[in-house]
Amino acid sequence: MKFIILDTETTGTKEADRIVQLSFLVTDENNEIEEIHDTLCMPPVPISYEAMAVHHITQEKIQNCIPLQETDVYKRLKELNIPENIMVIHNAKFDEEMLFRDDFENNMQVIDTFRVLKHLYPEDRHSLQINRYSLGLYKKEQELINKHNIEINAHDALGDVIVLKLLLDYLLQENSIEKLIELTKAPILYEKFYNGKYKREKIIDVIAKDPNYIEYLLTQDEYELDFDLRYSLNYYLQEQELEFKFQVGKYKGLSAKEVAEQGDYNYLRWAFHNMKMEKGLRRQIGDIVGL
Repeated sequence: MKFIILDTETTGTKEADRIVQLSFLVTDENNEIEEIHDTLCMPPVPISYEAMAVHHITQEKIQNCIPLQETDVYKRLKELNIPENIMVIHNAKFDEEMLFRDDFENNMQVIDTFRVLKHLYPEDRHSLQINRYSLGLYKKEQELINKHNIEINAHDALGDVIVLKLLLDYLLQENSIEKLIELTKAPILYEKFYNGKYKREKIIDVIAKDPNYIEYLLTQDEYELDFDLRYSLNYYLQEQELEFKFQVGKYKGLSAKEVAEQGDYNYLRWAFHNMKMEKGLRRQIGDIVGL
């Protein structure tokens, strides 16, 4: 078993973007470095200025490079791509998708340190660079760089791989390899929305005030809705069901259940057949009056 501790830099984050730098370390079961691999490559699309601002790789720096799949680094990664090995990435979803665009389908087990940190320290920040400083990893970098004669540039993939190796060292002090793999697979329970229409609002509050939005999210397919958000929505829906309300008419602001409690089943039947309404409300009326 070997760890393949990997990071990429890309031309951007859009659907058409591709890898411009691939770096990884190969370490043994004790996370001791055995191999160091790093390459720039020529992607099929230009590097965006937004990406340059992050990693400082310009078109001039790659003008004499070859495509990723022709590099020795990529070929070595393909050789290591077996189930016995473990790929270690920070935010694996992004890098695995980028690799897939270059015909690399991962067969290794995965430790995603971003997901692991979210499980172990849910209240803390989970970016690699913040943990580089908050956990004191930066204090050990130079010794590691000197020991293996590694040349890195600020903000590039190889520099992040060094930090990632030290983060894995830290996590393995109190957690087994098996636990880190399981935490990577386990869904994360969100308390709040982290983006979108209700960013930073509690999920349980949004379920109460905008059930149509929740139902809309749950109709998205697996590629459109984040795996952890879907898990979180379904978790809170065990505690509080979606309750759709009339937006117009004599019972504006009331739910179908509340109208039924007043005994006005005729209105519910009329509304079902004649009133324009959200699918969720129509479904709940149908359940109540048997339509």
